[in-house]
Amino acid sequence: MRAALPGRHPYEDRPPVTDKIVFGVTAALTLAFVLWGSAFTKNLESVSDTLLGGLMHNGGWAFVLAASGFVVFALWLAVSRYGRIPLGQEHEGPEFRTVSWVAMMFSAGMGIGLMFYGVSEPLAHFTTPPPGTDPADAADAMQTAMATTLFHWTLHPWAIYAVVGLAIAYSTFRRRRRQSISAVFEPLLGKRAADGAPGRFVDVLAIFATLFGSATSLGLGALQIASGFRELGWMAKMSTGLLIAIIGVLTACFVFSAVSGVERGIQWLSNTNMVLAVVLAVFVFVAGPTILILDLIPTSLAAYLEELPQLAGRTEASTGGGEVAEWLSSWTVFYWAWWISWTPFVGMFIARISRGRTIRQFVGGVILVPSTVSLVWFAVFGGTAMHLQQRGAGLAEASTQEGQLFGVLQEFPIAGVMSLLVMILVGIFFVSGADAASIVMGTLSQKGTFEPARFVVIFWGVVTGGVAAVMLLVGQGKGDALAGLQQLTILVAAPFVLVMIGMCVALLRDLRQDPLIVRGEVAEEAIESAVIAGHEKYAGEFEIRIGPGAGPVAGTEPAPEPEPGQRPGSGTEPGEARGRDGSGGSGGTGGSGGPGGTGPGPR
Repeated sequence: MRAALPGRHPYEDRPPVTDKIVFGVTAALTLAFVLWGSAFTKNLESVSDTLLGGLMHNGGWAFVLAASGFVVFALWLAVSRYGRIPLGQEHEGPEFRTVSWVAMMFSAGMGIGLMFYGVSEPLAHFTTPPPGTDPADAADAMQTAMATTLFHWTLHPWAIYAVVGLAIAYSTFRRRRRQSISAVFEPLLGKRAADGAPGRFVDVLAIFATLFGSATSLGLGALQIASGFRELGWMAKMSTGLLIAIIGVLTACFVFSAVSGVERGIQWLSNTNMVLAVVLAVFVFVAGPTILILDLIPTSLAAYLEELPQLAGRTEASTGGGEVAEWLSSWTVFYWAWWISWTPFVGMFIARISRGRTIRQFVGGVILVPSTVSLVWFAVFGGTAMHLQQRGAGLAEASTQEGQLFGVLQEFPIAGVMSLLVMILVGIFFVSGADAASIVMGTLSQKGTFEPARFVVIFWGVVTGGVAAVMLLVGQGKGDALAGLQQLTILVAAPFVLVMIGMCVALLRDLRQDPLIVRGEVAEEAIESAVIAGHEKYAGEFEIRIGPGAGPVAGTEPAPEPEPGQRPGSGTEPGEARGRDGSGGSGGTGGSGGPGGTGPGPR
């Protein structure tokens, strides 16, 4: 085993070692699922429909409460005294530039989702308002549609990602543990259990959810790119062979990017994608209803903040009707479950790229920056789509969500060029997210290594493409099997609600014993002790001075440095206050062997 270099994480220089149990169990479960989906497709769909329906009906309230709880917890950490704690050693700076950092986490977190839903969700809520709402006119319907969309795509989903990413980043770079989800639970379970069967179970579940979530996105991305081929007139229809070919090309691209490493592969892809996304958004902004879009940004934000309590508290009990339950299962609760299913890999990935930032910077970057970008994105694309629908463009009648996006572009000049740009964007968004997922799966398979072995990364990448291809073949290229796969992804990831709550508790326990916090508490106690002594001895007429201590007594060893979480100078008695003539002790709680004395003296 190689020794860690000075200033580096102890696991950073260790060669990758495959955890045979985690890797083997996950590979076996994946193979079993693929065989089940290939041989018994109808049974798979029936079982997943039944289980998902039961989960949404009986556990929907838990998703609603947990999602809002994660928002409150993350924002509280940012504004509290814990916000200044760095996610690393105190001398470390950020590993990536801020622009690259934001671009990478945005591409991995929901970049491809914005391409799918940027037009379709605001349009859906505009044409069919959510239950319990009664827009008075088209303008009111726009506000309702945008407020509901922002609720699903801003604070809540990114807070879900943030709590997992923050817990992993703190555990890995501040406490210098393994880079894994199971290592976060050391404060609660102990190191032995976190490294044993309970921890392995958590890591297996994380890999399983990540694998099938990535496969679902790969299939959906292939469907949207194939739809672009049809819109451009390159293909008369979307054939299964075309979809499989697209999956093969995308898989090869993200495997190549993944084995090149985070710094070279994902960073370059994310920066490229951000530029292309800005080009597309600026084109629609300029060619579309520019003034309406500008008006919609502050109006949507105000409507979202005004309706946030109602949106966050909407459950089946809101109106007492089955219509609300059906709507929630299709939108809000479904979204919360979907975001949670992605937390294992998105949380670990943003933790990996956030080394050296403070908790306050992390929360601000992970929650507020992407939420702002989402606001602008949906105002541009959703506002344009609703405006065109009002003018009779008939976008809502498009058969697929990807068809609605291309339908918007067909209303403007150079539609063919922009449609090609959308296809490229979807491809790169998927590649930048999928190679991040394959690296995370490799990390979890190899005991938290920073650089997983290439063969493991390639294995998970190929398996992801294989799962998506098999499910598309089973569904005859119509996406039916992918819908079942999406449902099972949610079912597999649903236990992560409890895992995430446990991670919050473990993180809070760690933060309370952080050396930075402990030093602050000791300083407060020292000042308080000095002030009390000054009032008692000098009737409030005193001043506090800081100077060097008396040093160790001759013939004795200096006091040892305190361990993390231990208060320095604990067990010593406060020194006496020093009077104007120099009499008295040093004061404070530092003791005679401490680095300095803090004590009151008369003015």
